[in-house]
Amino acid sequence: MTPLVLVAGDEFQAPGPSIFNFPPLYEGAPAWLTKPVIFAVVGALLVCAFAWSAFAKPQLVPRGMQNIGEKGYEFVRDQVARPFLGKDAERWMPLLMSLFFLILLWNLFGVVPLIQIPIASHIAFPIVFAVVIYALRIYLGIKHQGPIGYFKNMMFPPGLPKPIYLLLSPIEFLSNMIIAPFTHAVRLFANMFAGHMLLAFFSSVGFWFLFERLTPLGSGLGVLGAVMTIAMTGFEMFIEFLQAFLFTLLAAMYIGGALHADH
Repeated sequence: MTPLVLVAGDEFQAPGPSIFNFPPLYEGAPAWLTKPVIFAVVGALLVCAFAWSAFAKPQLVPRGMQNIGEKGYEFVRDQVARPFLGKDAERWMPLLMSLFFLILLWNLFGVVPLIQIPIASHIAFPIVFAVVIYALRIYLGIKHQGPIGYFKNMMFPPGLPKPIYLLLSPIEFLSNMIIAPFTHAVRLFANMFAGHMLLAFFSSVGFWFLFERLTPLGSGLGVLGAVMTIAMTGFEMFIEFLQAFLFTLLAAMYIGGALHADH
């Protein structure tokens, strides 16, 4: 990871949230035309290219990209779609598989040399996905359960004493309609933001104490920073996969709950 060191005289200063601020790509460019936006588009194009190469001309015996694509399809179908969508799983696989692979690739950009920015560490991107899933959830719930039935099933689960609903119904409404979409976006954003900050910190420590200000006493810190950068990179790649999985899993859960009131 490229070290990000802020220099204040001869003192080491840890990188802060400013490392996520990117100016427009060139002078006079729109304010939105930044590095994260460009690589968000690149990621989407790469996922499209991957899907095309894997599934455009399927062979009876999968090889190469088709083999990778089918393994990915089976993973999303068996671990994400079927547990929450049951018989409707295949219908929603294009959406869920696209979500999983795009978020995973965007996350992995954080450890790719020269890119080194997880796209989801900019909260606008998780918010867009969460809002789309939220709108789809409301639409499907009203379509399949009716407007009254949808909110009734959400706020008044059967089998409880009526006085309990005075406390439970507002909580269920708040949880499902406000907290759930908020946490859906923030969970992905916060993990990518914090993980990238840690990587930036340890790589900066290693670079500063081994190259910028190499001293006998500081060299130990530099080695520690380099070792931690390597270890945290591996751990961060696991978190990047996990967060893509969890975001897609929650999307499937929300869609399943909208389609079937008993979920």
